[in-house]
Amino acid sequence: MTSPSSVLETKPVETKPASPSESQPTRRLMSLDALRGFDMFWIIGADSLVEALHKMSGNSVTGALAYQLEHSDWAGMRFYDLIFPLFVFMAGVSLVFSLTKMIERDGRSKALKRVFIRGVLLFLFGIFNNGGFSYAWPEFRVMGVLQRIALAYFFAGLLFCFFKPRALAGICAGILLGYWALMAFVPIRDIQLEQTNLLHLAQQSGDTAAANVFADSGSGRNQLRAASRNLFDSTTNYVTGKYGKGFNVSNHFDYQYLPGRLYDAFWDPEGLLSTFPAIATCLLGVFAGFLLRNTTVEDKRKAIYLLFLGAVAAGLGWFWGLEFPVIKKIWTSSYVLVAGGYSAMLLGTFYLIVDVWKFQSWCQPFVWMGMNSITIYVTGNILGGNFNRLGQRLVGGSIRDFINHHIAQGFGEMLISIVGLTLAFVFVRFLYQRKIFLRL
Repeated sequence: MTSPSSVLETKPVETKPASPSESQPTRRLMSLDALRGFDMFWIIGADSLVEALHKMSGNSVTGALAYQLEHSDWAGMRFYDLIFPLFVFMAGVSLVFSLTKMIERDGRSKALKRVFIRGVLLFLFGIFNNGGFSYAWPEFRVMGVLQRIALAYFFAGLLFCFFKPRALAGICAGILLGYWALMAFVPIRDIQLEQTNLLHLAQQSGDTAAANVFADSGSGRNQLRAASRNLFDSTTNYVTGKYGKGFNVSNHFDYQYLPGRLYDAFWDPEGLLSTFPAIATCLLGVFAGFLLRNTTVEDKRKAIYLLFLGAVAAGLGWFWGLEFPVIKKIWTSSYVLVAGGYSAMLLGTFYLIVDVWKFQSWCQPFVWMGMNSITIYVTGNILGGNFNRLGQRLVGGSIRDFINHHIAQGFGEMLISIVGLTLAFVFVRFLYQRKIFLRL
């Protein structure tokens, strides 16, 4: 696999020229590799580059950029909230090319075997990336970023193998509407699973032991979860149509049924129910893949369609968000449309520039990174989160302080980011030149 989004693809995605002639050779869809690498660029440390720039200048422009490179606390959408669904979207684009060729060459059973093996391997690799089984049960986390990509790819791949485009569109719409209905109409206990609120409730009920756990900033996730159990079970009033943090069907479902350590103590942003709309995100990528693979549509027109349809999807998502808010951490249906729309517009832009206009030299470093995204992602986690940790070891500490004091405040942090990103690009270039790609 070259990246999470392509789900274990080791060959560059290819597409045929606009002419329907079957005798023409296939050509590489470089824009998808470049977009994947561009996406990963922000994960491995480019956000800290912007933060350092803002620290140096402190003007409204850099402040606005830095604001976009932080996740929304709950409802809303910033650029950084697009990074994850963009990978899921690109997984759908990639599977159209890989599975179509496999079905035509080897039959559907071979394609199904490929989907199953790669989905399972990527899920297990995600568990390993979260620390694997180095923690005693129930201290290790079952779900996570790679696990969600694996599940979205797995189910979208199965659907792709059995259903035609029109049926897939109906299934996608059904998932989005069904998830909205589930979140809007299924009753939940009238209790918000949030630490401050639970502390207040424990104090009101006289549960001193639980209140002490919630008041202690050092309490572990499973300890917090255990302390909340009595408060949750004793709540007898039920409500519907709630979408708050820790106060919605998806979060309550995770609290009751998702085993292991939950990322946010009481629920998980990559939880069980919210995986279903993530499958719809992958299916949106499948529809984009259908368009890009269509040899009867002119290449430039494909880009225009992606831009136009992406804008329509995003607009519909924001409109739906007036009733069903755009929230990444529970992957609401409105969020699927907004993120999918933006993803399609980004893909259309990259496709137009890279594959239609042939402006390709600028994006080569992103291609290196895009073709080894899993490697760079996991390597960054091993280093402690991203490549900035490596930069800190080389030019941090007293070197950073000296530069901040004698050159400009914030320039030391910028140098750390530049060094970290440079080393990341050197690493993926080394792998690319030697044709080393992670295979699972």
